[in-house]
Amino acid sequence: SQIDLFDPRPQVARRNNQPLPFKMPKLVRTRTNNLFASKFKFKKHGESGTEVSELLPNIAGCVDDICVIRSMVADNINHGGAALQMHTGEQAFSRPSVGSWVTHGLGTENENLPGFVVISPKPTFQSAPLFSASFLPAAFQGTLIRDLANPIADLQSTPEEQKRQLAQIAALRRLNELRRDRSANASALDARIAAFELAYRMQVRAPEAFEINKESEYTKKRYGLDNKETAPIGKQLLLARRLAERGVRFIQVFDSSRGNNAWDHHGGINTRLPENCRQTDLPIAGFLRDLKERGLLDETLVVWGGEFGRTPTAEGADGREHHPFGFTMWLAGGGIKGGHVHGATDDFGWHAVKDKVHVHDLHATILHTLGLDHEELTFRYGGRDFR
Repeated sequence: SQIDLFDPRPQVARRNNQPLPFKMPKLVRTRTNNLFASKFKFKKHGESGTEVSELLPNIAGCVDDICVIRSMVADNINHGGAALQMHTGEQAFSRPSVGSWVTHGLGTENENLPGFVVISPKPTFQSAPLFSASFLPAAFQGTLIRDLANPIADLQSTPEEQKRQLAQIAALRRLNELRRDRSANASALDARIAAFELAYRMQVRAPEAFEINKESEYTKKRYGLDNKETAPIGKQLLLARRLAERGVRFIQVFDSSRGNNAWDHHGGINTRLPENCRQTDLPIAGFLRDLKERGLLDETLVVWGGEFGRTPTAEGADGREHHPFGFTMWLAGGGIKGGHVHGATDDFGWHAVKDKVHVHDLHATILHTLGLDHEELTFRYGGRDFR
């Protein structure tokens, strides 16, 4: 909910419980009530003076490294289509995810780990299509990690077992290559060959990458691992840092602490939103500071947000509806200008009115920071070049 976190709207406070003074767009799914002022206080932080809600005191301490985009715009008002657009650029049918495009364009920096990892202990809206390779070669699909205690099944093996496996993999490769010559779907077979070989290499290298317990007590505390409220997302983010440090190209972390409806505040925003913020604020700030101290933030782009925002009007007594017309995301690191607020919504926080950033613009920016031109990164499929 941008109006409660990063986009203070004094006019909404002044006109609390009054009707929105203009006609709502037809895309609104359900009827919302009058304007609903945020009960949370905003304050300026850092040398930049960026305004942040009292709900995020730790992230507020990092604002000089953050670019807050207050003018995000999406096209879909339902979770499924909006989540698909945020991850793939399209609202309905299968397209490759942004992580798949990035790993296709840049490859991996560590041949012993997947190039694209998705950390999501619980299912989210759409799930697999959000990290699918679609028509790109299947090797670029995200590797899903659900259980942080056992991130990838059957990863442990003895040196003797590894020797036998190496011989088995060599034999499998020969058989698969013979089969590929007669197969119409060589991509799937190539991906399977690559997956077997990567799995073998991962048995040697990957277990160490997932051993977050080997981190210092100071680091664990920084991510909130000493607190049951912050530990779940803290573990995910600490694993993300360890993977980034080891050359994994693209990492997604889903806050699925409440399953699908973690941040879906149709009601109880004054109680549930503070809970979500308590769970995530300290670990996210710890993650940014850890990256910075290790010299990784300059070369690591961090993207924070959801598939849309929430209305400045009330749904029911104390909820907010879905809102794709003007919402907030933020970026940090990766060459992004820190201590900067980009764009603005109108006085009532309904429409993005200054320097709009559509989801496609966000994707182009992500690719640009990674050295890729979104118009040049294409893949020929079904008779045309997709991008």
